[in-house]
Amino acid sequence: MNQANDRVAIVTGASRGLGLATARALAENGWSLIIDAREPNALEAAARELGEHTMVAAIAGDVSDQVHRRQLTEAAGRAGGLDLLVNNASILGPSPQPPIGEYPLDVLRQVYEVNVFAPVALIQESLPLLRTRHGVLINITSDAATECYPGWGGYGSSKASLNQISNILAAENPELAVYSFDPGDMNTRMHQEAFPGEDISDRPSPERSVPALLDLIERRPDSGHYQAGQLLSAT
Repeated sequence: MNQANDRVAIVTGASRGLGLATARALAENGWSLIIDAREPNALEAAARELGEHTMVAAIAGDVSDQVHRRQLTEAAGRAGGLDLLVNNASILGPSPQPPIGEYPLDVLRQVYEVNVFAPVALIQESLPLLRTRHGVLINITSDAATECYPGWGGYGSSKASLNQISNILAAENPELAVYSFDPGDMNTRMHQEAFPGEDISDRPSPERSVPALLDLIERRPDSGHYQAGQLLSAT
């Protein structure tokens, strides 16, 4: 099935992990999707699966690339607008994670480029469309943004910056619902990269956190920072 739906979402990093799990749930709930990922083959496989439920525009590329970001928002415009932006794409940085005192600065710049500047740039591209539809903006974050874990200085500080950016965006755009969302520990490739050689099979699947994400989208509580575990325990 490849039918157009009234609600349109951009989900970045949607070929695997939380991004794919989120896209699946949105597709099953009648959203049209614009998805991206850096790996074309994985993205194509995701698009085939999601296309059984809804209209999907899959655009391979890197969110840190300006031309690619423009392609995403132009696809949303062709789909009729934009109701939801989920900034999920991010990178961990080196594995294993180095202490911040020894962190290569060129690599730290790359982490910030993908985890901070790229989401902000995509938000700037998307704001006119989101404002027209009184949309929802979700920036995926981590407990590493608020807890002091040794070795997580690069990734954690980039997500802390994204948290504060979310707070400021909410204050500047009261017509939007703006959330930073912490999904908690998950059994994903990135999480495995963070713990090389360790068995992480006891971590929950990304699908476990998706109902909490959907709750934010559908219920639209006050803008702010939300943790999946807290939302799920409240239901």
